[in-house]
Amino acid sequence: MDFIFVMSKHEKLLKRFLTRPRDFTFDELKKFLNRYDYIEFQGDGSRVAFVNVNDSTPIHCHRPHGKNPYVNEYTFKQIEAF
Repeated sequence: MDFIFVMSKHEKLLKRFLTRPRDFTFDELKKFLNRYDYIEFQGDGSRVAFVNVNDSTPIHCHRPHGKNPYVNEYTFKQIEAF
């Protein structure tokens, strides 16, 4: 009997996040963090804080601006630290 493993959208997004792709968008990041109960709060300019609703742990980063919608490498490192 053959089994077919179907990945959920979040599992696909997690797998993609862990590879640190250069084309990971800020919208994908928001979806990813929302799944872990983080809510986005706008700071000054492009500064953004994602705060966990369960323990108030903030993740600070910068929203990409201009024509570049992609997340920077340091943002991956910050999030992986949590």
